[in-house]
Amino acid sequence: MTSLERTLVIVKPDGYRRGLTGEVLRRIEAKGYTLAALAVQTPDRARLAQHYAEHEGKPFYEPLLDFMSSGPATFAIVEGHRCIEGFRALAGATDPTAALPGTIRGDLGRDWGEKVQANIVHGSDAPESAEREIAIWF
Repeated sequence: MTSLERTLVIVKPDGYRRGLTGEVLRRIEAKGYTLAALAVQTPDRARLAQHYAEHEGKPFYEPLLDFMSSGPATFAIVEGHRCIEGFRALAGATDPTAALPGTIRGDLGRDWGEKVQANIVHGSDAPESAEREIAIWF
């Protein structure tokens, strides 16, 4: 029996506005992962401050909170063996211009010249951060 891992995936406001939620979720399911929970909400700054606490004080922190609270986003708990690593590979590099074709960011993202990289998705980077982030949003 393999151990089940959970991760938080967010289709950020830019992806939601562009109608990409279904495509992102399709790719997650096509990879063989399970959607354990799904919610659409406009993130509030208090929870965003918790989520991005490690970036407080950095130059991009306030623009990031502004961007992430700019409209609805889709939040998903994704389950599967090695799904944290797997989703991050599926998402591609943080910079959509450098992200490889075949990845979510490589296929669907681009640099819009804004203060914050609008790169469609977020995925937890470790089991500990996944647990912390899931508790913030679900």
